[in-house]
This record gives sequence, structure tokens and C-alpha cells, in this order.
Amino acid sequence: MDRTDPRWNDTRVTPGSGNVFVDLGFSPAEAVVLAVRTELMVRLKKLIEERRWTQAKAARIFGIAQSRVSDLKRGKYDRFSAGMLLTLAVRAGLHPRIKGVA
Repeated sequence: MDRTDPRWNDTRVTPGSGNVFVDLGFSPAEAVVLAVRTELMVRLKKLIEERRWTQAKAARIFGIAQSRVSDLKRGKYDRFSAGMLLTLAVRAGLHPRIKGVA
């Protein structure tokens, strides 16, 4: 967008719904699944970093191939179902709970 475009000076704010995926136009049901998947991926990535696991070590703990750990770390959310991410979290010793994600 060209800086001379008047939209650069538009300071209006539209309040969010609390779920960015709803705001982007996904159905409420799909938005919840996307939010859960995103939260799990972020938490798993942080866990790997905090525990200073190599991708090989994370793969052993998660019971998946190292290339899948790479996908996880790179945020390739389309390659993981919510169920698979929950499984990985449990294998890593986390105790995920889903509540109030509507």
C-alpha cells in the first residue's frame, strides 16, 4: 500500500471476537479447532526450546520422525491434527485441558 493512501491514516479500531480465526471469517466450529491446534503447537515448540531438546531427542520423546519435529518447529500447522498435537503433548508429559475456547 502506498504511504499516500488515506488508509494509512485510518485510526479506527474494530474490536476482536476473542478468536482471531473467527475474525478472519472461519466458522465458529472451525475457528475453535484452529485455535486449539495453534495453542498446542506454540506450547510444544516452547517446550522443546525450554528443555533444549534437539529435534532428534524431541522425535524420540514424541514418537515421531525428526522431520515431523521440524514441521512442528516451523509452524506447519496443516500437517498436524488437533488429535495428533494432543497426543504429542501427553507424550511430552504435559496435561492439556480444553476449556472455554469458544
